[in-house]
Amino acid sequence: MSIATDISQEELGIIGRSTAVREAVETLRRVAPTDLTVLLIGESGVGKEVFAQALHRLSSRAEKKMLSINCGAIPETLLESELFGHEKGAFTGAVESRKGIFEVADKGTIFLDEIGELTPATQVKLLRVLESGTFTRVGSTEEQTTDVRVVAATNRDLEEAVSRGEFRHDLYYRLNSAKIFIPPLRERREDIQLLFAYFAYHASARLGIPFGGIAPDAMEVLLEYPWPGNIRELKNFTELIITLEQAEKITADTVFEHLDTSRMRPRMNPYGVVHLPGKTPEQAERELIYRALIDLRNEVVALKEVVQGSYGGREGIAPNPEQFALPPSEKEANNLIDRLDTLNLEEIERTMIIGALRKFNNSRRRAADALGISERTLYRKLNQYKEEGYIDDDDGVEEEPGEE
Repeated sequence: MSIATDISQEELGIIGRSTAVREAVETLRRVAPTDLTVLLIGESGVGKEVFAQALHRLSSRAEKKMLSINCGAIPETLLESELFGHEKGAFTGAVESRKGIFEVADKGTIFLDEIGELTPATQVKLLRVLESGTFTRVGSTEEQTTDVRVVAATNRDLEEAVSRGEFRHDLYYRLNSAKIFIPPLRERREDIQLLFAYFAYHASARLGIPFGGIAPDAMEVLLEYPWPGNIRELKNFTELIITLEQAEKITADTVFEHLDTSRMRPRMNPYGVVHLPGKTPEQAERELIYRALIDLRNEVVALKEVVQGSYGGREGIAPNPEQFALPPSEKEANNLIDRLDTLNLEEIERTMIIGALRKFNNSRRRAADALGISERTLYRKLNQYKEEGYIDDDDGVEEEPGEE
């Protein structure tokens, strides 16, 4: 059995069963035994370095060194020295000669992360070593040779960078001998639970803190969250929450405390209730009712302006009986507006629900539709108001939802 098939995906540190991940791993296994330069493409935090390490481990160079360098984290004046080395006195601070990673990693693998951040001058020198295997240290004229396998990674669109003249087209094609796309976590949501369990297990063992488990509603939040920082963000979040919870079961409220859920889209539950990210179902229902009340208040204010404009301040203009049917008087409109201003949220909610039910002759379905909430929620609210003495037994709460 070949090296590329003898090591499992999990042993390589690549966690995931989604189709996108399996396809990326399949490509990795095909190109790993070769000496092709590989370009890893993906957003920050998707695990490009893990893939680079897997490529090295499955290659014929596995027994040799693998060295990594982040091209975007080192100043241009130092990057060339890090890559190719320098001679003593080549620049200020060069008190002795030093080998670069292309020299140290001979016969092994070099991982160049954030390759898209290279300056044009460094791109030229990198292209030379990729094509001829030769380089010179900074401050030297002596040509040296190296035999390395290069794996590069970027979160930039290099094709677009080439079109703008920011990246050499010949270097891009040289790097692009084999390309592996690593999908963002939001496109492989089926892997989130597996990744969380993996990180939780290892964090628990490393920190010596028992893992108390995670509630289904908390996992649902993790599945809905877009993870802009991808796997790195999920790993950091998992380690943080295990540390803070100290063996307690992780709940949805705990998750909401540590994630910016404003990025999440509202979603519908099986009963047709919109779930607002960061809110419990009860809070979400109340917020929806409050929003409806705000809209109603705005409509009342607008109606007040229409009434005032139609009957007051415009002398000589007779009212049009067809403009609106039975408009409230200005006093009635002002009273309603003042009442909405002074009621608290619970009172506004109760007033709106009871008023809607009476308006539709105790039809819960029509009242719920008008309020923008589920019939089941309306039923629960009415039972609550009945117990609190705000409504009587004959106010339409006897039947379970769906029995009308």
